Amino acid sequence: MKLDIPGVGELSIKTLILDLNGTLSVGGGLVDGVKERIGQISVLGIKVVLFTGNTRNDADELADRLSIEWRLAKTAEDKKRLTEQLDPNECASVGNGLIDAEMMGIVRLGIVTLQAEGVHSATLSKADLVVPTINDALDLFIDPQRLIASLRK
Repeated sequence: MKLDIPGVGELSIKTLILDLNGTLSVGGGLVDGVKERIGQISVLGIKVVLFTGNTRNDADELADRLSIEWRLAKTAEDKKRLTEQLDPNECASVGNGLIDAEMMGIVRLGIVTLQAEGVHSATLSKADLVVPTINDALDLFIDPQRLIASLRK
């Protein structure tokens, strides 16, 4: 996805990195509407990947259900290292916890969600955008005019 953001310049996103606990799932349950939205984003040619510590041992099942790959990331440093392997200048990330802060600091576009499990202040300070839910975050990629409206100067 390539966008021309007025007053900012070009934004190119090839990979969308998603956090699991507190982001895609809340209290262990996948948020309604996520599967359909990830399917739409994949059709647009954006690679979707899940970084998780697999706290609930459900990453295999969820990644299969969502038709995306996942990578084990037990620490903030793990997430940062994995992001660096993907060309962070063409990555967006969505997360909420302290474990996501380092990743948010190096991606081209960092988005935090304010869902029931909360957002850590360090992660919030490194994000570019804040949205209420994961579905709102995913909708930014499905309807990129929303991104343009939020990011323009």
